[in-house]
Amino acid sequence: MAATGNVEPAPVKPVLIVLTSHGVKGSTGQPTGFYLGEVTHPMAVLEDAGIPVELASIQGGEPPVDGLDLDDKVNARYWNDAKFREAIRGTPTLASVDPKRYSAILFAGGHGAAWDFPDSPAVQQQARAVWEQGGIVAAVCHGPTALVNVKLSDGTYLVAGKHVAAFTDDEERAVELDTVVPFLLATKLSQRGAIHHPAPNWTANTMVDGRLVTGQNPQSAHGVGEAVRDLVLGAAR
Repeated sequence: MAATGNVEPAPVKPVLIVLTSHGVKGSTGQPTGFYLGEVTHPMAVLEDAGIPVELASIQGGEPPVDGLDLDDKVNARYWNDAKFREAIRGTPTLASVDPKRYSAILFAGGHGAAWDFPDSPAVQQQARAVWEQGGIVAAVCHGPTALVNVKLSDGTYLVAGKHVAAFTDDEERAVELDTVVPFLLATKLSQRGAIHHPAPNWTANTMVDGRLVTGQNPQSAHGVGEAVRDLVLGAAR
């Protein structure tokens, strides 16, 4: 008879954080990119819980960074870490990663996402693959631009009928980019059948609808990280 004993739990699959590769706000010439705190804050929550995190970007290589606020202690912790900076400099393309390796995919924001996330075949394919294998799909601030064109295998939009949070039309007007971005994100999500829940400008707002996690703005990045952490660890039990 085989010996019995405690069975070691399977290792937790990594979370993949996806970064925009787009570096200019439309025709303005103003620089943009991924918003650093929307990467570092979820990453800190996940890694502190023992969940590995990997990065990818639309074009691969080193994506442009925005929101480089090093007075933010979490930002400074990562930006001054050689391993993190090396990972940022050498991101694989999103199209090249194997979605089966991941427990969750998280689309970080930054205004650049509004230009290269929505129509990216890789975004649509990888988000659908993670969702349909029972994984978690998450996005914060402008990260939900990744979700506006994601259709499932049955032809329905992933966000249809789902409760979501995202950068609001009011916030877009407040930063005077409502006529610069390709579309107003909250409006577009509603057009796709999502149930959008806005909070007052610049207040933390995280929505969890089953395996879909969304956050409104940079202030929501920590809460998105916590929600993804809880779902990943809950699924691993």
